Amino acid sequence: MTLALNSRLDDVEASHGVAFSGSIQEITQQLCDYLAQTAVERDAAGGTPYEQRQAVRDSGLLKLLIAKNDGGLGGNWQQIYSIIRQIARVDSSIAQVFAFQFLMLASIRLYGSESQWQQYFRLTAERNLWWGNALNPLDNRTIARKVTGGYVFSGQKSFCSGSMGSDYLIVSAIEEGSGKFLVAAVPTNRSGIHLNGDWDNIGQRQTDSGSAEFTQLRVDDSELLMQPGPLSSPFATVRSLVAQLIFTNIYLGIAEGALQEGAKYTRSSSRVWSGSLANTVHEDPFTLLHYGEFWASLHASAVLADHAANLLDAAWQQTLGLDEQTRGELALAVFSAKVNATRAGLDVTTRIFEVAGARATTAKLRMDRFWRNLRVYTLHDPVDYKLKDLGDWALNGQYPTPSFYA
Repeated sequence: MTLALNSRLDDVEASHGVAFSGSIQEITQQLCDYLAQTAVERDAAGGTPYEQRQAVRDSGLLKLLIAKNDGGLGGNWQQIYSIIRQIARVDSSIAQVFAFQFLMLASIRLYGSESQWQQYFRLTAERNLWWGNALNPLDNRTIARKVTGGYVFSGQKSFCSGSMGSDYLIVSAIEEGSGKFLVAAVPTNRSGIHLNGDWDNIGQRQTDSGSAEFTQLRVDDSELLMQPGPLSSPFATVRSLVAQLIFTNIYLGIAEGALQEGAKYTRSSSRVWSGSLANTVHEDPFTLLHYGEFWASLHASAVLADHAANLLDAAWQQTLGLDEQTRGELALAVFSAKVNATRAGLDVTTRIFEVAGARATTAKLRMDRFWRNLRVYTLHDPVDYKLKDLGDWALNGQYPTPSFYA
């Protein structure tokens, strides 16, 4: 099922003063324009952007992945990634939290039973719910103890992006004794959940990616997403590829935003170097060379990302019929896109100052935010391991082994 870009949502105006109306693309542009108004100041402030997150909720875009029959917009992954990338150009923190909405919904769809994911999808559409992340499979400090009718979770989790202000969380724990990995969906306001609000990194400063503590958190058996469960089939392993392509499109959006801001500043304020034979910076051959390199690398990365999104949509439609070969081809496409977006993005966000000039480093512009945001986010998982997987395919014909990160 696809979503036509001329599909319309009900007009919405809330306390943030934005009236959302028109097509999905028009609403996306309205949201981006609104976020751009305060992005620089909020990057400096950090903390939780409650007003901006409410604007995202009011836009209706949180329901993109949910079918129209279930109250959603019936969108596909290519459209979702396009919107994520557009938001990331102006506010990559909001883009990350927005994107994780769909990663959490994908987790429910891939790990839960049919009745579970249908129930949660309908509830999300009906109540316009925000979903937050407290899964982090590398952090095994949360232990689940079996009790009658469910489990009790106790421990800590790090990198809980989008947890503050969310309505529901996807949480994980290690079962005491067996070591089994458990995943569940629980209301964020349930007793036993404490969100520390301690995210204070140099980039992605408004993603609320801090830590959470669980103290005797009751999780009912019905809230466990274990049928079929994580990594239970090629289809279930698609979650990691959904996540990797989220990262890819946010990286691209950040770099595209840097290119836009850099070009705008170069055209309006940069000066031609005294040794140049050109009369203006717009004609300077070295300036044009750099911008040509930026454009070529980002355009190529975008083509790779869009190709991977198309493959993901096709794989998503196959559900449990997805085979290992098709899953493997998708993984190769996603990893290729991520590697190229990482390299191109870090290059652009670093070298944009070489063409914008020394005055572009003024603190009031905060053009360094593009590099800071990208540098922090690209450390999520080492790109070297994606290259290793691609190399194993190129040399040995081996597809990447499915895992929570591959």
